[in-house]
Amino acid sequence: MKLKAHIINHMVKGDDLNHHGTLFAGKTAMWFVEAGFIAAASLTNPQSIVCLNIHGMLFMKPIHNGSIIRFEGKVVLAGNTRLVSYVKVVNNSNEDLLLDGFITFIHVDEDARRIPHGIVINATDPEDIALQEKANKLKITRNA
Repeated sequence: MKLKAHIINHMVKGDDLNHHGTLFAGKTAMWFVEAGFIAAASLTNPQSIVCLNIHGMLFMKPIHNGSIIRFEGKVVLAGNTRLVSYVKVVNNSNEDLLLDGFITFIHVDEDARRIPHGIVINATDPEDIALQEKANKLKITRNA
């Protein structure tokens, strides 16, 4: 069974551009974290997760004004208190991979203390297994 991807589409507009006329990395980061958060929040109470680490957003191609891009986020790894989302961004018109990366979220109580979530991720699809292996190798600075 393939892990469920959550999809968000965005159209790149003039206000989203940097001084080079391509999608501003800061705007991309906001949408990137949103996609990973929605994937993690789909497994638990959204008020119970916070972002701990963006492990990178590797841009493969510039994203231009007027592009319609698709953010696909899915949780690929669950630790005791952490959930790791993989997010990839593709161009809707030609399916080109534009960027990807991982984000770690932590499950917390109302006082922002880490608590176990009890979520188990069973990757069986070869692509998901490979993503889970990559996520397992991510450096976490605090025990999650």
